[in-house]
Amino acid sequence: MRNSIQILGSLVMLVLLASCQDKDYRNYQYMPNMYEEVSYETYGNYDVFPNGMEAMLPAEGSVSRGWMPYGYEDSTEGYEAAKANLKNPVPYTEDNLNEGKALYTIYCAICHGDKGDGKGTLAKREKILGVPAYNDQGRAITEGSIYHVTYYGLNTMGSYASQTTEKELWLINHYVLDLKDALDGKPKRAFENADSSETVTTDEAVEEHQMTEEAQTEE
Repeated sequence: MRNSIQILGSLVMLVLLASCQDKDYRNYQYMPNMYEEVSYETYGNYDVFPNGMEAMLPAEGSVSRGWMPYGYEDSTEGYEAAKANLKNPVPYTEDNLNEGKALYTIYCAICHGDKGDGKGTLAKREKILGVPAYNDQGRAITEGSIYHVTYYGLNTMGSYASQTTEKELWLINHYVLDLKDALDGKPKRAFENADSSETVTTDEAVEEHQMTEEAQTEE
């Protein structure tokens, strides 16, 4: 009888212990600091940070992940230099052009129009005035000037560098030049052979371009 009571008591204790267990929470923490990290409120004041501010400025000379310094400054001289010398490193393939078209529709068509004639929805509603067509003779755009303007912005057009990657800016670049050729009545450019061993991939082209820009910046 006594053994039966002990066994029953043990079973009750096991049931109670099991019912208190939370599978979503670690019951035992041998090193609590590794599990419960210290959290800081954004823009909060804490003594552990320089000047007591949690939100600190990036270190001088640092760049965002995935971006390399752009070698042309935001000036008239920088624009002219990019217009004359900057080339699109991304292969002109059908897939890249289609990606560029999709991005253009998202970011550009609302002002510049689906055909690049400056007759986008906002221009038609006179929300933005004076949007030129891509084949405007006074502008004589090139792949370098297109990239420079989309990177820095110009006049009422803002910069798209924070909304797109470098690769995406170059993909849009391809489609803009296609629209320009169509407005000029020129035949469509021949696609590069994506399967050719001599044609690098889009990511490789952008990486090589970034390395070139970095070298120019260091010089």
